[in-house]
Amino acid sequence: MRVTLLQSVPYTLLLVWSLGLLGHPWPARLVWWLLGSYGVLLAGELKAWWIPYAVGTTAAHAERFRAMFGRTHAFLPVRHGIVPNTLHVALHAATLGTVVTLLALLAPTA
Repeated sequence: MRVTLLQSVPYTLLLVWSLGLLGHPWPARLVWWLLGSYGVLLAGELKAWWIPYAVGTTAAHAERFRAMFGRTHAFLPVRHGIVPNTLHVALHAATLGTVVTLLALLAPTA
């Protein structure tokens, strides 16, 4: 519980900062902070889920996944003893979409 609260602090602060600027252009520093934090989140998702799924993992890691997520809905095939469940696929897609959107906000306009 404590770890979850601690990990949510940066995202909560960035959310409050973003909401405070509703209706106004976001300063580049806010977009960079958002990109950095969501980039770190995406990297963690890749490390925890997609790299083990794509290239393999240890038997102990696969067993932990089965114990935690084995009874959840998944639509992808099992690979290397693990499968990302539907909820995590949706969450990771939303994280990727957020990162792509933030990159688009930083792109120079012609």
